[in-house]
Amino acid sequence: MANPALSEKRFEEIAKEDQAGWAAPVALAHAEVTGAQPPPTRVAHMTANGAFAKTFVLFLIVLAGGALGWSQTHVSTAVVNGLTTQTVDIPGWTWIALIVGTILAFVCIFKPKASPLLAPLYALAEGVFLGAISKAFETQWNGIVFQAVLATIAVFFATLALYVFGVVKVTRKFQMVVIGATAGVFVLYFATFLLSLFGADISFWNEPNALGIAISVVICVIASLNLFLDYEFIRQASINGAPKYMEWYGAFGLMVTLVWLYLEILRLLAKLRS
Repeated sequence: MANPALSEKRFEEIAKEDQAGWAAPVALAHAEVTGAQPPPTRVAHMTANGAFAKTFVLFLIVLAGGALGWSQTHVSTAVVNGLTTQTVDIPGWTWIALIVGTILAFVCIFKPKASPLLAPLYALAEGVFLGAISKAFETQWNGIVFQAVLATIAVFFATLALYVFGVVKVTRKFQMVVIGATAGVFVLYFATFLLSLFGADISFWNEPNALGIAISVVICVIASLNLFLDYEFIRQASINGAPKYMEWYGAFGLMVTLVWLYLEILRLLAKLRS
């Protein structure tokens, strides 16, 4: 599975659900050639630039939520036997923000028309959680959050440039490889979580050793490759005359991938600095 919000299957489902608002640019072009009266347009149409502009808006909302989560996460310092230790107190409600963000994400996937409302709420909830988690990482490894944010932004612009200039082409084979690799990663996540419930110790891939670092690098690469699929979804939706609200939906799906990428880069940097 790739990003479920911006998968090709979801693209086709949304188009069927709201067919009347799609492909109007083609109808208008036909009307200009034949001289026929163009059909009335029900909604404005999505553009790729509009989707990326809304992605920037969601990024700002994530930062605002992150500032809140960061400020509410307290660090206590104690000196024991001459050694200074720090304890991070993450508020319990930040985990509620994570749950709310996850629920909003699934609702948005199945109700894309509500994305103009749900996408900002998702960004705010995820931002609060990311802020709290980032504060915990920053307490242990000074400067790691700035490095992770900078790396995430760099990967975003680098992949976008590679896509726009045609260096990387999203073919059917490329999509299948990325989808298969992403599915493998989520199977690993789920298996680790499930086995941990039964007391199994399978934390080898989280350890700061050569194997753990290699696995994190692979996951970061796979998350980065998912960005190409997101760009392709946004391009295809804009070409096919998707309704205007799809700009928010495309931005939401892109933000889901960026949040995943940021968390994985944060984990990778933590292993490297350990």
